[in-house]
Amino acid sequence: MTIDLLPADVAAFALIFARVGALVMLMPALGEENVSARFRLTIALLLTFVFWPFARPMYAIDPNDPVGLLGLLAAEIAVGLVLGIVARLVMSSLSVAGFVIANQLGLGFVTTVDPTQGQQGALIGTFLTLTGVALIFATDLHHLAIGAIAGSYDAFRPGVIPPTGDAAQLALKGVADAFRIGVQLSAPFLVFGLVFNLGLGVLSRLMPQLQVFFIATPLSIAGGFVLLLLVIGLIMSVFLGDMGATLRALSGG
Repeated sequence: MTIDLLPADVAAFALIFARVGALVMLMPALGEENVSARFRLTIALLLTFVFWPFARPMYAIDPNDPVGLLGLLAAEIAVGLVLGIVARLVMSSLSVAGFVIANQLGLGFVTTVDPTQGQQGALIGTFLTLTGVALIFATDLHHLAIGAIAGSYDAFRPGVIPPTGDAAQLALKGVADAFRIGVQLSAPFLVFGLVFNLGLGVLSRLMPQLQVFFIATPLSIAGGFVLLLLVIGLIMSVFLGDMGATLRALSGG
């Protein structure tokens, strides 16, 4: 390396860091709100050094063309954001499932701060999200998240204008999959709520003088927690399978 190559290499490093940083910021487990910004920045910087040897030859840098460099920087950030959002949407399916489950159990009004989202969320959704993050690290799925960064260079080559149609279709598919997975995870509780409410309706017709509301609420909560205890393993297994499939698709595997 000579001093003449230094500006081009610095620009290439900044471009790689832009893509990696945008992905790390949104990647499940690595990009959670409760993870300090300094730690995420450090991870992104270290991964940039890791990807430098094979990613650097893909960048054609002209230091004398600042407009072209800005356009390339915007494209790199856009690629990182699109892929990160798709993976983040799968993570949000746990919040969707938790909201549906909480409403079925009569706990929809019980909210708490979700440290992974940085905002208020249903209590059940917060529990599922935290469990999901822990299991991602326990099952090494975060390695697939890192592999998705490397795979992005095969799907979106630097310097080539990203196909906006494919990116939009990928984002729409991510939104649809998030709701689909959320409903699938909460399906046992939807069935439980339907059967339980039908039973209460029959009971109220047979015994009109019975105060159904005061009986239904504690029974619904107790029965729902028992059901959650029985199916929590299956719920998280389905989630991990879908998350793994999404990350493998992003990494080109």
